[in-house]
Amino acid sequence: MGLFQRAHDIVEAKANKALDQAENPADMLDLSYEKMLEQLTQVRRALVDVAASRKRLELQETQLQHSVDHLQDQAQAAVSQGRDDLAKEALTRKAAAQQQIDEMEPQHQQLTEQEEKLEQTLQALQQRVNHFRTQKETLKAQYTASKAVTSVNESVSGISKSISDSGAALERAQDKIATMQSRAQATDELLESGVLEDVGGGTDDIQKELDELGSKSNVDAELAALKAQVAPAGAVGPGNGAGAARQ
Repeated sequence: MGLFQRAHDIVEAKANKALDQAENPADMLDLSYEKMLEQLTQVRRALVDVAASRKRLELQETQLQHSVDHLQDQAQAAVSQGRDDLAKEALTRKAAAQQQIDEMEPQHQQLTEQEEKLEQTLQALQQRVNHFRTQKETLKAQYTASKAVTSVNESVSGISKSISDSGAALERAQDKIATMQSRAQATDELLESGVLEDVGGGTDDIQKELDELGSKSNVDAELAALKAQVAPAGAVGPGNGAGAARQ
């Protein structure tokens, strides 16, 4: 296979595929129905033509038969008057007319048969057209319904995806809110326990000095209490002890 032939086949295949995709079943059915109606019209016209030809032939046969009958009467009248010559001429013409009638008979029979066949063809084709018309409307209704169902299914699919996305977003929001709530509770607990203040180191210098002063006062008080416990029984007070130590 040559290169050009392969290219031609590829182009033709793609064109057929594009046509298949572009075809609408409803339009295809209507087009087929129109073609059947055209065939029906052609058969009807042919039937009319054949019937008209048969009718003309029958009229010619009728006229010739009248001539035959008339010539027969003329021949008898001529014989009765002793005019054999005229009788012979009348009989000769009668024979010619009868010969034409005999030659027309096969044509008449053929036209009659053709007319009968066309009538049968027309009747069968009419039944096919009627049946196809019923099927066509049914198929078009099925196609319309299928198209509507497909559209609905696609819409539902889109809605389902949207609902699924919304559900996922809702779950993420709920997880985020739960995380924030957990952090808030944990922060409250840490603030109540004072851990955040110690760890954060957010106390200023004045607060540090106040804290140190408080701690020093506590140490001095504890030292005084300890000295009072270990002082001699005769010591009056801290002042006496201090004087004796200096002596």
